[in-house]
Amino acid sequence: MSGGLNSLKTTASAGRAPLDASINFPEMEERVLEFWSKIDAFKTSLAQSKGKKRYTFYDGPPFATGLPHYGHILAGTIKDIVTRWAHQTGHYVERRFGWDCHGLPVEYEIDKSLGITGPQDIEKMGIKAYNDQCRAIVTRYCSEWERIVKHIGRWIDFENDYKTMYPSFMESVWWVFSQLYHKGLVYRGVKVMPFSTACSTPLSNFEAGQNYKMVDDPAIVVSFPLDNEPDVALLAWTTTPWTLPSNLALCVHPEMKYVRVRDAKTGSVYIMMEARLCALYKPEDTGAYELLEQFPGSQLEGKTYKPLLPYFQHLKAERGAFRVLCDTYVTDDSGTGIVHQAPYHGEDDYRVCLKYGIIARDSKLVCPVDASGKFTDEVPDFQGQHVKEADKNICDLLKKNGRLVNHSSIGHNYPFCWRSDTPLIYKAVPSWFVRVEDIGQQLLDNNQKSYWVPKYVQEKRFANWLAGARDWAISRNRYWGTPMPLWVSEDGEEVVCVGSIDQLAELSGVRVTDLHRESVDNIEIPSKLGKGPLRRIPEVFDCWFESGSMPYAQSHYPFERAKDFEDAFPADFIAEGIDQTRGWFYTLLVISTALFGKPPFRNLIVNGIVLASDGQKMSKRKKNYPDPMKVVESHGADALRLYLINSPVVRAENLRFNESGVKDVVKDVFLPLYNSLRFFDQCAGSRADFKQPGSVAGAGGGGHPDSDNVMDKWILSYSQSVVRYVREEMAAYRLYTVLPRLVSFVDNLTNWYIRMNRKRLRDAEPAALNTLFYVLFELSCLLAPFVPFTAEFFYQRLITFLDKQPDEEAASVHFLALPCADESAIDDEIEFCVSHMQSVISSGRIVRDRNTLPIKYPLSRVIVVHNDDRVLQAVQSMESYILEELNVRQLLVTKDKEAYKVSLRAEPNHKLLGAKFRGAYKQIQENLRALPAAALEEFQRTGRLELPGGHVIEAAEMSVSLRADSGDSGGSGGGSSLDCHVDQSLNLLVLLDITPDASMQREGLAREVVNRVQKLRKRAGLQPSDPIKIFYRADGDGDLSGVVREYAEFIYDTVRQPLVSLEEAGQVNLQQAMAHEQCKIKDSGSLDLWVFSTASGDNSAQQQQKQSGKIPSSSAGSKDEVRLRFGQEERVLKLRNPADGSLISMNRLLKEVEVLFNLIESGQEVRLYRDAELKTLLNAHTCDSAEELGQKTVYVSLR
Repeated sequence: MSGGLNSLKTTASAGRAPLDASINFPEMEERVLEFWSKIDAFKTSLAQSKGKKRYTFYDGPPFATGLPHYGHILAGTIKDIVTRWAHQTGHYVERRFGWDCHGLPVEYEIDKSLGITGPQDIEKMGIKAYNDQCRAIVTRYCSEWERIVKHIGRWIDFENDYKTMYPSFMESVWWVFSQLYHKGLVYRGVKVMPFSTACSTPLSNFEAGQNYKMVDDPAIVVSFPLDNEPDVALLAWTTTPWTLPSNLALCVHPEMKYVRVRDAKTGSVYIMMEARLCALYKPEDTGAYELLEQFPGSQLEGKTYKPLLPYFQHLKAERGAFRVLCDTYVTDDSGTGIVHQAPYHGEDDYRVCLKYGIIARDSKLVCPVDASGKFTDEVPDFQGQHVKEADKNICDLLKKNGRLVNHSSIGHNYPFCWRSDTPLIYKAVPSWFVRVEDIGQQLLDNNQKSYWVPKYVQEKRFANWLAGARDWAISRNRYWGTPMPLWVSEDGEEVVCVGSIDQLAELSGVRVTDLHRESVDNIEIPSKLGKGPLRRIPEVFDCWFESGSMPYAQSHYPFERAKDFEDAFPADFIAEGIDQTRGWFYTLLVISTALFGKPPFRNLIVNGIVLASDGQKMSKRKKNYPDPMKVVESHGADALRLYLINSPVVRAENLRFNESGVKDVVKDVFLPLYNSLRFFDQCAGSRADFKQPGSVAGAGGGGHPDSDNVMDKWILSYSQSVVRYVREEMAAYRLYTVLPRLVSFVDNLTNWYIRMNRKRLRDAEPAALNTLFYVLFELSCLLAPFVPFTAEFFYQRLITFLDKQPDEEAASVHFLALPCADESAIDDEIEFCVSHMQSVISSGRIVRDRNTLPIKYPLSRVIVVHNDDRVLQAVQSMESYILEELNVRQLLVTKDKEAYKVSLRAEPNHKLLGAKFRGAYKQIQENLRALPAAALEEFQRTGRLELPGGHVIEAAEMSVSLRADSGDSGGSGGGSSLDCHVDQSLNLLVLLDITPDASMQREGLAREVVNRVQKLRKRAGLQPSDPIKIFYRADGDGDLSGVVREYAEFIYDTVRQPLVSLEEAGQVNLQQAMAHEQCKIKDSGSLDLWVFSTASGDNSAQQQQKQSGKIPSSSAGSKDEVRLRFGQEERVLKLRNPADGSLISMNRLLKEVEVLFNLIESGQEVRLYRDAELKTLLNAHTCDSAEELGQKTVYVSLR
């Protein structure tokens, strides 16, 4: 591709090839990547900024056991934008990539691949062999991650990365833990915890909260006969039958009412909560039971019952088990109001049974379930069965024993393992804990010291989580992780916490270089109390403890560069998804608060979740989303970045991903942007003397160009307003406000400024060219953090127009400082005027579209209605632009609404007013509908309205809009036909007079002729500056020739060439025409147009008259012409290239056909046939040469 795509370093002195008419954005991005690699752009930028004020960024470590998904790309793009912004606003920003290497994700993959089912398999193969397997897959996808991240445009250091398995990282984790241990914030205890049977390890509460699913579980009611009244049974309800073998007690609410009832069907007597009789009997079945007695739950306390199953019945005598306990946690919203207690499978069960002495902290656990979730030999009836699979068998046994009263199922939310996606169970596990509850208030206080975007996540979701935070279980009964550095005596009384490799060497006499289990498990530390050697406990750290320690561990703190770390802590910025409120954000805060009493970061952006297009979670199994890299390869990384960032997902809301949205970004933003650069390139390139002073224009504070043109002043002012706005919003980390403004900037530049100044720019007017260059240059700098590839491409093209090429310090746009707003260029009044002009023009276009009135057909007048003199004056000041853009003859501005049947209407904010007035709001709405115009005008002036009953409405609670009677159309006498549109955002009403007029229709025909000429010139591949001659012939009943003559001056001003009638030109050799089109003009006959290039010699009509040749008819009369027919449309195409006389190829012929009939965007295959019946296909195999098509008709079809 030409124009800087093959070489981004094309300079003016080397010659500037024109930019291609079309651009392949992914291909352009590849060239930019090559350029960055060639100049080592990222490292160079870091070297240039060394010594500047530091800006600290922490990168949350992903697992490299899979490839990046859209969530990674989204968060990575946010991080890239902010860190690029920080760098280009004068900071030194170290950006190190990090990897989570330990923990369940890695072990789970190995367990699956090796068929490992439990710890016994790992012990058998050996810890070293197992960890070697884990180590081998940790970096499996690292190189692919690096490739993808770079192709997304993210600049981050992979060479100087951190990995949680590095010994230096692990040593810092030891140090962190030792600090917490010596502060008394670590203890060992037994706690009922979420437990993953697939991974054979407990999970923390925040891990368990990450993956809830709707499931169906058995819901059973079981009878527990009283010891002293065997015919009376307590009824308990449970959804976990597998916990019943571990039952040691029943619990009731002491204050709620319980009842004895006799079942009418069986005669059995049951005890249950009165409010929960509905669990067993339907409300309408009043005869299904007999009420025998009512009493508070406290009367049941101490009553004993017969054990459900025999496995632990010895505890009845030893611990007082199998009796009724009281606690207020029992509720009346589910079950029977009697809760069965399995103290080692439920947190509340454990607490209540501990309070009543049925268990003790140091008593043997009644937990007959092993690490893989299978029953042990303590429960011989179900030994070896997984607990969830044993549910059915347990129910069958209970039914056989006559203890199953009711059996149904229930659908409810249940936690699943976040890694294995298997149901969790709750199980008592001896673990090591951090005393989070002891620092709970500090966590809440430190949370308030950080700045979050959006704020509600911090103040609601995260704060609520912190308020209920419980002690954190940081130990895992696993193998591939950082070993916990605790050496303990056999009786558990002597404990040594090791905080470094040196300390371990000092205490044990053994120096290690690696800290994984195989290296430290066999090290012993002599006892100082004569208890025998101390041995390391078997647990490893939860991988979340490692990632929460990354601020210190990535720098090997405090063992290296301690002052560097302390000077740069807390981090200036982090960013991750909203799911990390219970993950990384939480663990960072807990550890930072425990260590230093301060938050770990100053600023945080929380993004939402990227979902599949159907709103479901993206799933590799379901294949319900497109491969991210295929999207990049099709549309470009910048388009994907902009699509993601300019969406609700940066406000922590969810995004339904649609590839069509990425395609729309290309169509609506990047193509117009590229065309603006190409148009400037053409216009400036037509002037050999066009040069901008300096080596980097716009970056050195050289000031904006001077111009008296109002549109130049506007775009300069608007661009500086955008610069100011973007700087303010980026300082507040509000990406969700920045991107819409930047997209609006692109729209204003391409669809307003360039469109309305096209003639000035084509004429190479210095003020216009200087203005456009300045704005494009500023835009390339401003867009650099957001769309780095496109910004670089623009920059490298624009610097070819400088009179001095940039030095190495400015070799890339990403080396430049971001522009500061030039306040002297900002003119609020001009921006006000243009914004209202845009509103009028946009509204007028809507009216034209609604009435099928193309813009080329002029109308008599446009009327603007508003009640503010300033607005009307602003509109009047832009009259010439409004008349030209809407193609109308007259602009009228007025406050006289009645003259055009315009009324005011109240637009109340129902949400605000409904909450404010509640029951009275219905009457208030009726009062608002009946308000006279004078009252609404008064409200517009004062921002306050008082209604009957003393109800007051303020400005923020209601707006006033304009409405035309009978919807959006109205009329005013005199035979005029008016149609209107209201811009509600500005309360501006625009009416167009759409009355037909013969003279205006003739002008419309002239504009149609101009449109056809411009399209023909474009099809011929000619630039606006290329010298041409245009000949025409008009046939039919219409007066096309008369229109061309009547509007000759207008046509010349637009086309910059006269249209010459063939009849007046005499004989012309039409075979030399570069392009020819025969077109039908609605109701006016047919028009033939020929375009000749005069670039290489005299190709004038006079010269052509010297050559022999006849004017052909509308048929393909020349052997070098082919007649093409597509439906009712016909075109004639030359088969030879006029430049060298060579025949066009069949492939070229197909492309010409696509252009001639506007088929490029059809997305269908174009086919050519020899016959109207479309039977004989034409292609490179069936047609030796395009020459044989001369003087023939070819039929076009789509497939």
